[in-house]
Amino acid sequence: MLNKALLFGARVPRYTSYPTAPHFHAGIDEGVYRRWLDDLPSGQPLSLYVHIPFCDTLCWFCGCHTTVVNRYAPVAAYCGLLLDEMGLLAAASNRPQITHIHWGGGSPTMLTPGDIARLAHATASHFPIAPGAEFAVEIDPRGFTPQLADALAQAGLTRASIGVQDCDPAVQRAINRIQPMETTRAAVDLLRARGVKSLNIDLIYGLPYQTVAALRRTIEFALSLDPDRLAIFGYAHVPHFRKHQKLIPEEALPGVEERFAQAQAADAMLSSRGYVAIGIDHFARPSDALAIAQRQGRLRRNFQGYTADTAPALIGIGASSIGALPAGYVQNHADVPAYRAVLSAGRLPIARGIALSGEDRLRRHVIERLMCDLSVDLAAAASSFGRAADMFAPEISALSGLADAGIVRIEGTTITVPPQWRSLTRVICARFDAYLDPATARHALAV
Repeated sequence: MLNKALLFGARVPRYTSYPTAPHFHAGIDEGVYRRWLDDLPSGQPLSLYVHIPFCDTLCWFCGCHTTVVNRYAPVAAYCGLLLDEMGLLAAASNRPQITHIHWGGGSPTMLTPGDIARLAHATASHFPIAPGAEFAVEIDPRGFTPQLADALAQAGLTRASIGVQDCDPAVQRAINRIQPMETTRAAVDLLRARGVKSLNIDLIYGLPYQTVAALRRTIEFALSLDPDRLAIFGYAHVPHFRKHQKLIPEEALPGVEERFAQAQAADAMLSSRGYVAIGIDHFARPSDALAIAQRQGRLRRNFQGYTADTAPALIGIGASSIGALPAGYVQNHADVPAYRAVLSAGRLPIARGIALSGEDRLRRHVIERLMCDLSVDLAAAASSFGRAADMFAPEISALSGLADAGIVRIEGTTITVPPQWRSLTRVICARFDAYLDPATARHALAV
């Protein structure tokens, strides 16, 4: 009999790219990146991601590239570096048209109102922005002020992504993120009052001292904010990679069965309130762009998670940012001093990346469709990339155990993940990952 607990505890990538970031290498440098940028047609739709790697406190669960600062000078100086990189990118590209902008972190709301305006103005100066382009910003409600809300609204904010994680005081203390519900509600009210209608709420399950009952209370609060979308991520406890996570007591972390119960409870609760399950960990109102894209088979997945954005290229700006171009992936230097040094020399701050082979593109397509649609016809996929229709026969055979357990359905060459097992989709995707070595994988838990 298949041991489902072992599946829940498997270490597998989140598949926000394929190949995944651990396989990037230094052979992809600035020269390669400039050629890839030059290959982008003039006026092509483009997404822009801007990374702000600073916070004023460190959340112990965090897996992002970020630095805690207690004065603003480093943030202001960094904002200047972002403008320098934008200038270099604008000169190296063929005036692509920006259809989607995302500011992430860290905490983008560490920026002052003046620097928010400066960064938004520079973006519009360097790149043509398409009418109706989405502008999304990750917002930390703690310390969020009317002045910041004004600045973001004036910059054209269309979607706010509010970090909540969990509302239980014991959980908040264990992850070093004290955020009363009143603080979160006040931030939402500030944004709503300024006409920002689209709202995402980010939650996490699998946190220390978290229970199914407590998670339900957090979701109830999140629903009271009337969000268009919710993301409920599984906490990735990787203290070997993020040393500060050692501050979280491991004995307080829920086991894999409890994590699965939390994910299932969230799914049932949100589905009962009319939200559509999107991929493996997002939910959206039926009228939301994500839900529409899913129904139409246009849902995509990138480094920000699920998106309705169909631009064929994404440019990352800022330390550690990753770009995805038709030819492959590139990543900037993660260390701010190294990022600064390369920019100061007038060069694009590329540290590593990977070029895509034909097989990479095919496997990326299969994995993305599984992550987005929970289903893919392997023969049709292979044929559309000019490969033999039976290319994936070994993978289909390898999935037979999961099929016998009802975790995946195999009908000819089509594989489908039943909705009740969508939390295990990454385990199924891993069967198609030609780079993954299960013996050495140090990724997040599958559930």
